[in-house]
Formats: sequence, C-alpha cells, structure tokens
Amino acid sequence: MNILFLCTGNSCRSLISEAVFNHLAPAGWKAISAGSQPTGRLNERALALLADKGIPTEGYYSKSWDDLPLTPDVVVTVCASAAGETCPAYLGPVLRTHWGVDDPSHVVGTEEEIGAAFERAYAILRARIEAFLALPLDTLAQDRARFKAELDKIGVLLP
Repeated sequence: MNILFLCTGNSCRSLISEAVFNHLAPAGWKAISAGSQPTGRLNERALALLADKGIPTEGYYSKSWDDLPLTPDVVVTVCASAAGETCPAYLGPVLRTHWGVDDPSHVVGTEEEIGAAFERAYAILRARIEAFLALPLDTLAQDRARFKAELDKIGVLLP
C-alpha cells in the first residue's frame, strides 16, 4: 500500500509523516510526501528532530505532487486549515483523509517554544501513524467506507 502525505510546502509536517511512516511501516508499505506548492527545501529543524529520534531521512526531498514516483492508495492531508492554510485537494480514485496539524515552522518565540512546537507536531503525527498501522488493514481493505471512517477518526487523535 502506498500512502501520500500531502501539504502545501512539503518541507515539514508531510516530511515528518513520510519519515515516521516509513520507519514504522511493515515491508511492502511505502509513504511519500509532496506539496501542491513545494518550497524546494526541507525544514532543517524537522530534519534535526527526526535525526534525534533515530529516524532516517536520507533520500527525502521537497517535491511537487505533479512529480510523484508512484500512485497513492491513501492520501492524508496534514495542513491545518483552521489556521487559514489552504489544503490541497488530491483528485483521483484514492481514499482521502485529513489529519490537520499546526505548522511548527511558523511558530515564533523562544528556542524552547519553537522546539516544543516541533515536538508536539511530531508526537501528534507519530500517534496517528501508529494508530493507522494498528488498524485491521486486511479487513478494512475490503470495506472502503469503513476504512475511510477509521482514517477520519485517527485524524482527531492527540497523544
């Protein structure tokens, strides 16, 4: 199964999601990330956070959803539309869900406050990915409506 984590810039939240998913996923599962308007660079704090957690990021880069190397089965948007972000809408025959997370790269404050925002975004995304991987995926693959409902429930989980 191929999962696409999608946001606007593809530099922080979608990168964290891609790296965590690939780190935890069973063989044969693959996550990629992309943006509708990619920044062309990965957020240095996000990369440092992932390194601190022991999660590899080699080979990851900021990319456009126009240049995907595979067709996703599930698309997860991670932008925070409540914060005024415009979430990209992926069209195509895929399951779609929204797991909004505030963008820690927009936090202004002390080093501790910014670091805490990155840790919070990571914790939320990791908890949601762990919940996704704990689903009875073989069963849900046969029932798209139930699969979507379960994915949507995960989108409101907080650690």
